[in-house]
Amino acid sequence: MRETDIAQFWSSHPCGEQLVGGGPAEQGGDDHAAFFTRYDAFKYSLEPHIPRCLDDLDLTGRRVLEIGLGQGAESEQLIRRGAKWTGVDLTQESLDRVRTRLSQRELPFEGLHQGSVLDLPFPTSAFDMVFSHGVLHHVPDIRSAQREIHRVLDPGGELVAMLYARWSLNYLLAIGVVRRTALAAAVPLARAGLLTPGGIVGAHVRQAGRIGLSRYLRMNEFIHHNTDGPANPYSRVYDRRSVRRAFPDFRLTRTYKRFMHAPPLPVRGLPGGSLLGWHLWVHLRPR
Repeated sequence: MRETDIAQFWSSHPCGEQLVGGGPAEQGGDDHAAFFTRYDAFKYSLEPHIPRCLDDLDLTGRRVLEIGLGQGAESEQLIRRGAKWTGVDLTQESLDRVRTRLSQRELPFEGLHQGSVLDLPFPTSAFDMVFSHGVLHHVPDIRSAQREIHRVLDPGGELVAMLYARWSLNYLLAIGVVRRTALAAAVPLARAGLLTPGGIVGAHVRQAGRIGLSRYLRMNEFIHHNTDGPANPYSRVYDRRSVRRAFPDFRLTRTYKRFMHAPPLPVRGLPGGSLLGWHLWVHLRPR
């Protein structure tokens, strides 16, 4: 898996834009200010736990590096909570959007940089905290990434990240059973001309045709295409044990799960997120 493939995907599929539509990159879409307002309202109505999790962080006056910026929603939240914030992203598209957001809202920041988590453009021990929400599970070479994060983090600092959770309703049931079963049925019907699926199902059928159905349905392949769209090139899921293996230069100090999310199952708003939630928040300290 090449990092350029990952960068190309996220440049052409800006984080979350497909969920709200009308992005500033679309012809006839909203201007940036209207889009950011609408995007944030949607995002935090769907994931209200995020601001609450950020409230628990000690951010005031701390040098915070955010890795992977998306539309800049968490970037804004971190700055508003007092962080001396710096951001880095693999794509110029995200940097342009976040710079526009922060400029329009007159929010101060230390720096915005295009770069890879595998080779961070910062000196050693430059930050008190590294924060990354929904990004590091898209990094194939996580061992190299964690070494770079360890390098730029102060020895007394902290890494806080949200990773997709293996022991979640979404991975175990929605992705592992419901979606795989549905696709296993849809592909032969489409080949026989008995089904002409559109939308996301059609995209999965086409991807399975390119890759081969049996390979596509293997969980180590299927997971890539069932987190952030069928064309997403790489994703993985984590639990406490795999976090410890993937981040050997850190000690795991705290984990918690949030967000009952398992489409197409209608579980939004139901209790149980702390047990079977899709978002695994991890706090790690440098060794």
